[in-house]
Amino acid sequence: MSDETYDLFQKGRENLRGGMPAQATVSLEKAKRREPQSRSIREALGIAYFRLRRWEEAEAEFRALVELAPSDEFGHYALARSLLNQGKRKEATPHVKLARSLRPRPSSEGEPLDADGGDRPIEI
Repeated sequence: MSDETYDLFQKGRENLRGGMPAQATVSLEKAKRREPQSRSIREALGIAYFRLRRWEEAEAEFRALVELAPSDEFGHYALARSLLNQGKRKEATPHVKLARSLRPRPSSEGEPLDADGGDRPIEI
């Protein structure tokens, strides 16, 4: 990751931590254009979209994350939550099962999915 891309990523993370997910998307989108295969950028951008309730965009980022890292339990968990928020229960079920079968951990960037810091359990 280039220095400029890293700076954009860090700015996005700072905005997320500061409770400004809309501002975070600006930096993170720029970073994603430079490094579309970066799992950490995709995860942070997905979290920003999730917090903004932009479920389809969050779904797309978390779907890309699990394609890049099929064993990423947070990616499956976040994808399932995004799908459930769109009423796509059947599509979410396999990701819930995968997330539960993998070792739980916080997101790799230390950002909870929900803005209040308390990720909710998934009920299927």
